[in-house]
Amino acid sequence: MKISLNWIKDYVEIPETIDLTSLAYDLTMSTVEVEGVTDLSKKFDNIVVGEIIEVLPHPNADKLRICRTLLGEEEKRIVCGGINVREGLKVAVACPGAKVRWHGEGDLVEIGLSKIRGEESYGMICASSEIGLAELFPSEKEAEITELPEDLKSGTPLAQALSLNDIILEIDNKSLTNRPDLWGHYGIAREIAALYNLPLKSIETVNFENIPAMELNIEDTQRCRRYSCWKMEGLSVKPAPYEMQVRIWSVGLRPINALVDITNYVMLATGQPTHAFDADNISGHITVRRAQENEKLLLLNGKELALNTDDLVIADNESAVGLAGVMGGSKDSVLPTTDKVILEIANFEPKGIRRTATRYETRTEAASRYEKAIDTQRCDDAVSLSLSLFKSIYPEMNISGHCEVYAEKTAVKEVEVSLDYLNRRLGKEIPVEDIKDKLNRLGFTVEIDKDILKVTAPSWRSTGDISISADIMEEVARMYGFENFEPTTITTSFMGAINQTDIDIERKIKEYLAFRCGLTEIFTYPWMTDEYINAVLKTADNAVMLSTPPAPDEKFIRSSLLPNLCKAVSENLRYYNEFSVFESANIFNNSEYVSAYDEREKLPLEKKSFAGAVVGSYAEIDTLFCKTKGIIEYLPKYAQCVSFTFDKVNKPIWADETVWLNILCNDKVIGNIALLSKKVSLDCGIKNSAVMVFEFDFESIIPYPSRTNTFEHLAEYPMVNYDVSMLFDTNVTWNEIFKAAFGKGADDLLKNVSFVDEYKGKQVPEGKKSVTIRLTVGSSTKTLTSEEIENKANAVMKRLKKTL
Repeated sequence: MKISLNWIKDYVEIPETIDLTSLAYDLTMSTVEVEGVTDLSKKFDNIVVGEIIEVLPHPNADKLRICRTLLGEEEKRIVCGGINVREGLKVAVACPGAKVRWHGEGDLVEIGLSKIRGEESYGMICASSEIGLAELFPSEKEAEITELPEDLKSGTPLAQALSLNDIILEIDNKSLTNRPDLWGHYGIAREIAALYNLPLKSIETVNFENIPAMELNIEDTQRCRRYSCWKMEGLSVKPAPYEMQVRIWSVGLRPINALVDITNYVMLATGQPTHAFDADNISGHITVRRAQENEKLLLLNGKELALNTDDLVIADNESAVGLAGVMGGSKDSVLPTTDKVILEIANFEPKGIRRTATRYETRTEAASRYEKAIDTQRCDDAVSLSLSLFKSIYPEMNISGHCEVYAEKTAVKEVEVSLDYLNRRLGKEIPVEDIKDKLNRLGFTVEIDKDILKVTAPSWRSTGDISISADIMEEVARMYGFENFEPTTITTSFMGAINQTDIDIERKIKEYLAFRCGLTEIFTYPWMTDEYINAVLKTADNAVMLSTPPAPDEKFIRSSLLPNLCKAVSENLRYYNEFSVFESANIFNNSEYVSAYDEREKLPLEKKSFAGAVVGSYAEIDTLFCKTKGIIEYLPKYAQCVSFTFDKVNKPIWADETVWLNILCNDKVIGNIALLSKKVSLDCGIKNSAVMVFEFDFESIIPYPSRTNTFEHLAEYPMVNYDVSMLFDTNVTWNEIFKAAFGKGADDLLKNVSFVDEYKGKQVPEGKKSVTIRLTVGSSTKTLTSEEIENKANAVMKRLKKTL
């Protein structure tokens, strides 16, 4: 937000002893963050008012003229191509050293002495676009130079002649989000007055008597707590006074005409938005109501909306004429023929305005202020300033109607705070009279009852900013000056360590994947590209759509980590043939919604997920699969969580027909390991490389409680490894072999079954494979005999034959 220091001085006299650097610093330290201070006049250095006393033809160019130009006491010859140059014209002359934009485009260029087509030219006679004044002095044709008012004196610096000697403070909007009282020059002036203990001028109240009543209907007084409208006749569409135009332009708005400029001026001055309807385009009387479902409204900016019942509209007897608190409709706009208006000064409920402005992507100066929560009493200042401006610009105008509905007055906040609390939390004892004085300057009233301060906030601070004792402490601290407090050591006691296994496990998994398994962690954007959604997930039915996507093909937020993982694999294959990566991040699913605060603002279910890819050659698919499965199989051991098992339950849509497994935890499917199918790989731009992918739901992992570990002795008796080779059908999986080997009736002598080797060749019948498995057999009470070991191995082979 931009603030004009000249405008501020209308309300508070700032002593010359307070320099700009100090003012910006003090405001930043106490109230709002001042990002920059700009001297507006510096933009017009070496640009002065000139008077053309004679126009001569250029001997070497038909479209150029030589202008004898008076710059104070000096006369200079300037070559100019303006189509409207003439004798007696007052113009803006950029002297050598000035900086302009040629034809209003490109970077600033410094003007110097030059020759144009053989003729010397002192500087340049400028068009308004070339010196940044196109909005104050618009021209109909591109080749026209700026015609300045005739009463200006030649040789006068342009900034001085056009009242551009102003200082602009640039304030970070985020720093005043919770301070709606500061969204206008009067609010900032009030803070400066309090900061330096200066008197604040009040906005002059204008009273009009015997005004006929108008009809007004407010259907939703919760969404519209105050609505004041004034009908004024005897007006016309004409330029606003130049001083008003400069004020509006200097803080970033474009002057339009007097009727519109008055409403903008009042908003920028008081922080209270206002709106002018063309009275001839209002049928019947004004009604403030909820919109009908799919009701159509064409806004001033040309956007046509299909409204819903959550939107608040301003309507006449026929239809909606404006989106309340956001933007007026084209039907009610001020036209070149407008001679009477209905002025709206209203207060709307902030949450509804924010939802509507966001829904239709229509951010306006009015909506930005209403959504911060403005007090209803501020309408009084806006009414007084509006009526005085209309009366001064249109002396013959007549107020032919007025009506107001004041449904709810902003209640002032009352907070009790003890002196002990303030002194203890501030770390410094401040005299109670000083506390009272500093709060009084800000508009607070203070009653003292022994050790208790009963503080009443003004209405402009009672819309959510002030509510608890800490808020009063903050007001006292910032007015006292944060630099006046000495730093003290905070005493903190730790009662004991908290073992957060669910938090620690995420770090353990990342360290395991990165340090032990050699995977590189990657970070991708939270949105997915349509190309990879279609390639990997095939559909975006479960994905949440963004209302303002970063790109047209990135409108869905991730419902799985795999699309972005495959994109990362595709891009990295340009540089590496073999690599392994993983990512952990939150995913969002629109099939389930949670409502934390407000049923109307439900949020999609959010879960943390892990995914990774092991990339290599198609000739090494077996190795890639074993490596990937090994990574997942041993993860629980190092992350200290419940072990995983593997089975084929549901094949992922992106997986190869054969090479896939589901990851289970306590018999619940929590993820997958699979080879990316060839079609998916090609759709992702992955050629001639095998990509083994894993993904699992982090929140389904069950960490072991660390305090239930038990000690077990190492085996006192030897364990024996017994290798067995058997023929199986080629479609038999290792998971089936492993389960069958143990069987339902296996005793505790069989400690483990592990895979050794697989062979297919001439000696093996077609459709079969030879699998070598290793049986680990042993007892915890004795050394087994050869016969006992043989019997156990035979029992395992018998179960395998029977089952598989």
